[in-house]
Amino acid sequence: MALAPGETHESFIREVDENLRRDQAENFVKRYGSWLIAALVLFIVAAGATLWWQEHKRQQAAEHSEQLLAVLNDVAGGRNGKPVQDKLQAIADQSDDEFAALAQMTQGALAQGNGDRAKALAAYMAVAADKGQPQSVRDAALIRQTAVEFDSMKPEDVIARLQPFTEPGNPWFGTAGEMTGAALLKANRKAEAGRLFARIAEDNNVPGGIRSRAQQLASSLGVDAATGLAGGQ
Repeated sequence: MALAPGETHESFIREVDENLRRDQAENFVKRYGSWLIAALVLFIVAAGATLWWQEHKRQQAAEHSEQLLAVLNDVAGGRNGKPVQDKLQAIADQSDDEFAALAQMTQGALAQGNGDRAKALAAYMAVAADKGQPQSVRDAALIRQTAVEFDSMKPEDVIARLQPFTEPGNPWFGTAGEMTGAALLKANRKAEAGRLFARIAEDNNVPGGIRSRAQQLASSLGVDAATGLAGGQ
């Protein structure tokens, strides 16, 4: 079937346009093809390296978790001599994640239990200052650090350091609040201490032992804490 003049013209234009695009594509490939291939290869290599690294880190984390669990089982069994200390140091040296911090904190706890205050303090301070660790781990280390330093610190310094943790809902409210209350008592701020102990006693998220002590202290300071402790333990 013959094409009308208009259709012939449009067909010709389309054919020219297609040829032009094909030529442009061929020229583009000739000019930049090697760069495109190189970029694609680099992308594949980078993606593969990232996946390998993620899997490597996952495997390392699993290994460190198992190693730390084994050490904690040793400690629970009363074995906390040099072999255990060496295992903890190996985990701390080989790992760059939170397991290194947990190993250091375990070292600190063992040192504290053996009366080595300086070693315990050094371990807690190192973790608390490590910006590469999760904030929750650093917070735990700072709480332990403050507990070790408490007797040598000025009450106002204890209060200022722990202030971010002394609000209901904070996971460290019970422990930090108890130390803050003791610091308030040392500073002869009894009314504030009583109110804080009452708040601790009334918080169902605080462990029962801490709530029980807080209730007794609040009562001794003339503050009534309606706790319902039986339900919170």
